[in-house]
Amino acid sequence: MSGNVIFDRDRCKGCELCIAVCPKHIIEMDTATNAKGYHPATVVRMEECTACASCARMCPDSVITVERM
Repeated sequence: MSGNVIFDRDRCKGCELCIAVCPKHIIEMDTATNAKGYHPATVVRMEECTACASCARMCPDSVITVERM
């Protein structure tokens, strides 16, 4: 099963908790900043996502949506 991860970039505060729990190590911090001045998280190799949703469960601000495909 593959997945599609969507971040609400402007609400992400860059805490990096999603990076720590991703079993595939495919989440990184974006080099660009969001509206609040934080570097939001982003998935760099979406094709490797297994839709486990660990990132979404860990996010303290609920800015991550995982779609299973």
